[in-house]
Amino acid sequence: MSRAAAIVLAAGAGSRFGGQKLLAELNGTPILQYVLNIAATAELDPVVIVLGVDSEALVTRLWWRDEVRLVNPTPEAGLSSSVRMGLAALELSDAERVVVLLGDQPRLSATQLDTILTAPQGAARPFVVPRYAGVPGNPVLLERAAWPLAAQLTGDAGMAQLFAASPELVRYVDVDGTNPDIDTRRDLADLGSAPQS
Repeated sequence: MSRAAAIVLAAGAGSRFGGQKLLAELNGTPILQYVLNIAATAELDPVVIVLGVDSEALVTRLWWRDEVRLVNPTPEAGLSSSVRMGLAALELSDAERVVVLLGDQPRLSATQLDTILTAPQGAARPFVVPRYAGVPGNPVLLERAAWPLAAQLTGDAGMAQLFAASPELVRYVDVDGTNPDIDTRRDLADLGSAPQS
């Protein structure tokens, strides 16, 4: 399997949550820590994390390894601006693929991530998109051939805009379980009371 890096998107303001979402705790652990831990477990290297307005608080509250920490100066420009920053930081690395992890998806399991990372490789379809019960989701894996396309993203729609425009470039991989994100405090409460998939 080719060497894979990670970009962790953690620059959102968490406005629907009421701020500082990634520092909120799920079963005693900050949400973002789960995502950093799964990247380490999967031996993704390098791991580039793009932080936003909560960067100082996150840096002091979380347990860091050797992640490359960047701060997006204009997070209001949308998720795409963080993707572009992360890809630029990886340009000189020898990683052949990168998985884009969302900082607010703490329930992603090692097994789920491994299913995505071990998807058959092929430059003809350089975007690997997981499907949970038939529904496309995250994290998305980008072969190196896809990086220039992903670097052209704009706004806050994420990769979906690329998949809609170029479906022939996408490979779907069916993944067991679910991988919910946390947008509101209700989401967090529901996730804390639900069994892990």
